[in-house]
Amino acid sequence: MTVFITNARIASETSKDLPTAHILIQDGVIKSVGPDQAAPADANVIDAKGRIAMPAMFDAHVHFREPGQEAKETIQSGSEAAINGGITGVVMMPNTSPAIDSGTVVAQVLEIAKKNARIPVYTSGCVTKGRHGKELAGIDGMRSHGVKMLTDDGDSTGDPAILFRAMQYASELGMFFASHCEVPELAGPRALNEGVMSYKLGIKGSPACAEEIIIDRDIRLAHATGAHIHIQHVSSKLGMETIAWWKARGDVKVTAEVSPHHLLFTDEHIGDYDTHYKMNPPLRTKADNEALLQGLIDGTFDLIATDHAPHTPFEKSQDFVAAPNGITGLDTALVSLYHHFIATGNFGWDLLIKRYSAEPRRMMGLDVPTITEGSAADLILFDPEAETTFTADFMKSKSRNTPFLDQTLKGRVDLVILGDEILLQR
Repeated sequence: MTVFITNARIASETSKDLPTAHILIQDGVIKSVGPDQAAPADANVIDAKGRIAMPAMFDAHVHFREPGQEAKETIQSGSEAAINGGITGVVMMPNTSPAIDSGTVVAQVLEIAKKNARIPVYTSGCVTKGRHGKELAGIDGMRSHGVKMLTDDGDSTGDPAILFRAMQYASELGMFFASHCEVPELAGPRALNEGVMSYKLGIKGSPACAEEIIIDRDIRLAHATGAHIHIQHVSSKLGMETIAWWKARGDVKVTAEVSPHHLLFTDEHIGDYDTHYKMNPPLRTKADNEALLQGLIDGTFDLIATDHAPHTPFEKSQDFVAAPNGITGLDTALVSLYHHFIATGNFGWDLLIKRYSAEPRRMMGLDVPTITEGSAADLILFDPEAETTFTADFMKSKSRNTPFLDQTLKGRVDLVILGDEILLQR
């Protein structure tokens, strides 16, 4: 396949500039990038005037629900939602049924992905068997199938002694740990943030310290064992400041992520018990949002990840306390981040590409795509002047539990190319 993209503005993680150039792709490789070149006779010519070419995104925190909960999401539908949002690689979390806690289950998941997904799908593995926090999972068996990230995501690993032993063992195997940080006894029903809104709605809230205590605990365990710890979906200002403090010490390997919803929404959006805004950790306050945004800009957060968590309409239609936590994000993340932060001047394409394309891949030990001569084709075209309306027909996820449903935002993903295949073209 030969594709010749003309008049594209090229974005990268290393520059705020958007130089205009033509891009020639042949057999899955970028052959040339520059202003003065002609299209080969057999090329599929795409005029990108006004649009931005950039490396495709990578999401290191998604829930695809397969095996066991395919009514919510399958690996196929989840990976198509990723493509729809300009994402060409994902890391699944292991809280499936059965949990991904052995080499056997990892092999099953990867085989499904190989058959049904058009993008690379990686999986994390559990720290403990069944995510029960009692005994170590089959770590070496999972490592032999390529697993790099270990996490009991959805639950913190309750016994610190078990996590300590896991860190001592698995770090020697080149693996790292991701932590969903929460003290269950403090978090309570996990319905919403403890504060003005929880009192107003008459629902027991989850205090931010339930998250912050485990952030500090797990980084201390990593410091003691020499492990790499990755803190997932940070939601509070103090939690972020704890991470910044440890990073400033310079003697522990800690990375951290922030989700789009913890940047965009607060507990006030819950309004009249809207379960689309119910998630774990919960949405907190405007002051937390502002701090998290600054943490994304200054590098306290290494990456953006959606925590894509699909649920069926029946589940989300229950009362607020009974409804499950979670929001979908793969279809919506890139456009919503553009609409709310790039178009408004909070940060540029360079930062978004660094945090949502390059750094997630670096954390996973993967090659980082660039739009340069000789690089493998792994890119998207984005139209900043167009709009996207997130209708049920537009969304590719099987679930629709998102506050963006039927909203229209600025920006549109127009083209996704991976290797020698056009995965999406609007």
